[in-house]
Amino acid sequence: MTTPENESAVDEERIVWQGRFITTKQRGTWEYVSRARGIKAAVILAIDEGHVLLVEQFRVPLGQPCLELPAGLVGDETEDEAMEAAAARELEEETGYRAGRIELVGEFHSSPGMVSESFFFVRALDLEKVSEGGGVEGENIIVHRVALDEVKAFMAEKRAQGCAMDAKLLMLLGPELV
Repeated sequence: MTTPENESAVDEERIVWQGRFITTKQRGTWEYVSRARGIKAAVILAIDEGHVLLVEQFRVPLGQPCLELPAGLVGDETEDEAMEAAAARELEEETGYRAGRIELVGEFHSSPGMVSESFFFVRALDLEKVSEGGGVEGENIIVHRVALDEVKAFMAEKRAQGCAMDAKLLMLLGPELV
C-alpha cells in the first residue's frame, strides 16, 4: 500500500549527477546523495590505555576544521577491499596507530533524510604506535590522544577555537547528555 510517506519509494531512482565519490539522485520528489560506485565508509573508535584517538582536519563543505573519530572509505582504491583492512589502513594513515584487530560494532546511517551513505562502526583493539600519522598527502590531519574523562572539556575547548564537531563524537559523551 502506498501512503504519502512512502510514495517516492516506488518511483524509479534517477541519477542527476555523478562524480568520482558522490552521486546525486532523485526518486519522485525526493533528492538525496549517495557514495559513487557503492563505496562505504569505516569509522573507527580507537581507545589506547584510557585515551581515545581523535583527528582534526579542515573540511571544505564546512569551511572550517572538524574534530572527528578516525574514518575513511572502504573500496575507494581497490574494489574488493575488506572493510576491516580499510579500517586498519585508515587508522594507521590518519593516527599513526596500528590495530592488532578490528571488531565490527555495526552498520549505521548518519543523515538518512539526505544521504543514503552508511558506515561501518568498528573498534580498533591492541593498538601500537608506529608513526606520527597525519593522513596521506594533502590531508594535514592533526592527531589528538585525549583521556576519556577529559573528552567533554576537550570538545568544548576545540569548539571555542572554531572547530566543528562530527555528530559521531556524541557517543563519547554517553550518559552526560541526559
